[in-house]
Amino acid sequence: MLVLHGVYRSRASRPLWLLAELDLPFQHVPVIQGYRLPDPAAADSPLNTTSPAFLALSPAGQIPVMEDAGLVLTESLAICRHIARKAGGPLAPANVTEEALTDQWMLFAAVTLEPHTIAILYAAKDHGDAAGPVIDAACAALARPLARLEGHLAANDWLVGDRFTVADLMLAECLRYGQGHAPLMETIPATARWLARCQARPAFKAMWSARMAEPE
Repeated sequence: MLVLHGVYRSRASRPLWLLAELDLPFQHVPVIQGYRLPDPAAADSPLNTTSPAFLALSPAGQIPVMEDAGLVLTESLAICRHIARKAGGPLAPANVTEEALTDQWMLFAAVTLEPHTIAILYAAKDHGDAAGPVIDAACAALARPLARLEGHLAANDWLVGDRFTVADLMLAECLRYGQGHAPLMETIPATARWLARCQARPAFKAMWSARMAEPE
């Protein structure tokens, strides 16, 4: 059985959402980030990213981590692509063209969008009174890539193949980091409508409910 390590309040939300979409059986090991604990090395601390048992599996000490029949993967993008490919069905690419487009949009999400959307998410926490310039810089960096995305979603309901796929899931999760900044979302109305459709899916709601039930 597939084993997924990581809490919902992490990038493990991506494969956890996908597994809910696919209704696949799996074992969930809720490994928490060590930096969230007062003393991650304390005897009574829960299994975390600094625990020797976890580091033996993933020396980088990052979540999520997936185990599947001897295969260990440690990047959420790779984990989601593997799960979708193995499961098949409408969330997976249907042919080589869709494979290429799926890779394109998932890499676009993780490499082009996420560094800036996550800067928006953490701006107030990390920068205090200087959050405004940080957010402005992130929005400026996102302007061209989001214009590209907006053009695609103004003409298409979904990213690949006229249906919701793993590419939509990955991109929706990366864009979610910047979703709370209303001025950004107002510039991309077609993308905002697409994101609302993604987040209206029952599997997303189930993942989000589980995420909200975890301690902050």
